[in-house]
Amino acid sequence: MEYKGVWILAEQDGGRVQRISYELLTRGRELAEKRDTDLTAMIFGHDINADDLQELIDCGADRVVATEAPELAHFLVEPYSACMLKIIEEYRPEIIIAGATSTGRTLMPYVAIKANAGLTADCTVLDIEEETGNLLQTRPAIGGNILATIKTPSHRPQMATVRPRSTKPAVKQPGRSGEIIRLEAPAELLSSRVRRVDFEASAESHSLQDADTVVVVGRGIKKGENIPLMQELADALDAALGASRDVIDRGWMSYPHQIGLSGKTVTPKFYLGAGVSGSIQHLAGMQTAETIVAINTDPDAQIFNVADFGIVGDLFEVVPALTEKIRQVKGNG
Repeated sequence: MEYKGVWILAEQDGGRVQRISYELLTRGRELAEKRDTDLTAMIFGHDINADDLQELIDCGADRVVATEAPELAHFLVEPYSACMLKIIEEYRPEIIIAGATSTGRTLMPYVAIKANAGLTADCTVLDIEEETGNLLQTRPAIGGNILATIKTPSHRPQMATVRPRSTKPAVKQPGRSGEIIRLEAPAELLSSRVRRVDFEASAESHSLQDADTVVVVGRGIKKGENIPLMQELADALDAALGASRDVIDRGWMSYPHQIGLSGKTVTPKFYLGAGVSGSIQHLAGMQTAETIVAINTDPDAQIFNVADFGIVGDLFEVVPALTEKIRQVKGNG
């Protein structure tokens, strides 16, 4: 039987379908239309909300295949991979895409090895090669200095992960219909040498990935002692504070603040970067922001290529003035 169809790995938590699933529907729908094939969402869990499964159909899936068992309520790589390999064996999907979440980063390479399939991680662009129908998987390489496009012409399924928040979630389309298949996971697939002990949620006051407003520090800040200057601006805007990789590598801020290919991907309504040059690696993590403002002394800085508004100037002059003005406006409000 030939391999056919585009599939996404939808994710759930506590039985509720997660945002990454709808982002993957956006990516998957484009690929499915180019391949003139169906789009299917596979999901693993326990007692998954029926309305959420229907919403996957409403947002672009032609079919949903939900494999359920109490042992699948929380992610464990062995039972999840066994169930996913069974799906691959039965349905033979041509393409599978997943989010580069903790689940996707763990499950996809494990399954790819077992299925003798090709996998490209952290893709920024996915497309279809017209001549062959192969999946074109583009991702930054060599420290983010080039973009590499990768193909796996000899093995199926073709597998790729994409960064969370690197595309907008699919929206409901009135009148869509599709098939929802709920399967009971076979008991022999559910054993695991690992067990889930506990989960502790992050206590961050501003979650960087979920923030509507993000202020980002670049190498132009010159030294760690100057970070409070940017923190004041972030506080004035009620924003989360992020950083480029250069800032993290120098130890001026901690890794959870890093935005870019090797850090977090953000899609805020408002992004403001000061002293950020705009390397490919960093742009991969923020270029989907709705409004981008950049402050840099170099008028040729790459960040200006994606910025909606650019300020060519010294951040040590611009940022304090901007912070003060924002405080004044808020004070008058």
